[in-house]
Formats: sequence, structure tokens, C-alpha cells
Amino acid sequence: MKVLQFFRAAPLLLVLGALLAFAGPKLKKTAVSKNISVGVPEGFQPLPDDGIAAKYPAPRKPLAVFSNPNGRVDLSVAQKPTTFSNRDYPLLLKIYKASIQNMYSKVEFLKEEVRTVNKREFVMLEFVSTVTDNRRGSNLAPIRKYQMVQYAIEGGQLFVFTFDAPAEEQRQWQPVAQQVMASVVMK
Repeated sequence: MKVLQFFRAAPLLLVLGALLAFAGPKLKKTAVSKNISVGVPEGFQPLPDDGIAAKYPAPRKPLAVFSNPNGRVDLSVAQKPTTFSNRDYPLLLKIYKASIQNMYSKVEFLKEEVRTVNKREFVMLEFVSTVTDNRRGSNLAPIRKYQMVQYAIEGGQLFVFTFDAPAEEQRQWQPVAQQVMASVVMK
């Protein structure tokens, strides 16, 4: 009798399991600054200042960096002054796309757009980048990364939200990156 009940419930359990599998990762709403919050994937931890300095050497350190447990996947939020305004987003899309193409040996753009997230416009670029060492005698393998970047301008400041993961893990992390970027709130 119990076996029969199990077989009647099995299709329902399969549908429920499939729905839960597509529900996506759990994000924890995290304040990055007084006016910015972002959904950080469960298990990601904030990098301490010395970790940020080692991984992102630059005169202006990011506002925040969160990494997955093995340190191969990062979510970062950076801020820097700009003379552009949010009316310049179509132009900025072209400028940032060209800049990204110049930074890497090869870039495959998956998506490029000006889009609205939580009632705010962003410039968004999603791509897979490749860096190849072209020095003579080098036998280093190319480095490939999946990246999703969102830009927003507020009060003379450019805010950059970046999610990056190894390209070979793109299928796993792309839905997470999309959810993270859709969770950004700027007041």
C-alpha cells in the first residue's frame, strides 16, 4: 500500500524538485555603503583589506569584494569620480565595450545593453574574456574568464559592479551573476 502511495506522489515530487532546482541561489542582501546594497551569494565571504590589496592592486581599492570559498569567483563593487552623467549611458556603453576589447586578447560579448534594475538605469556588459601570453618562448595557457559588469553614475561618481568566474564554470555561475546584478539597489 505504501509503495503505491509513493508512486502516486513521485511525479509531484519530481516537479517540486525541478522547481526548487531552478529557484536559483540564495542571495543575502548586503549593504555595501549607506546607499548601495547587493545580493551576495550564500557562502561568499568579504575579503579583508589585505586580501583586496593583493587581489586588486590599484590606487583606489574597491568598496567591497566578496569571494566564494575557493577564491576563484568574485563579486566586487568599485567607485570612482566621473565627468559623465547618466544621460551619457549609450555613449558609455560604446566606450566601455571598446575599453574591454583593448584589455584582453579576445572578447566574446554575450550581452551589451542599457537596462533598468530596481528603477535605476545601468550599462551592462556580459562577456567571456581571454588573455594570451604572446611573449616568445612562453608556454602559459590562456586565461579565460566569464564576467558580468554593471555601471551606474550617481552624483559625479561611477559605480562598477563586477562578477567574474573561470570561463569553464560559466554554466554554473552565469545564472548567479544575473541574479546578483538584478539585486543591486542604489538609493
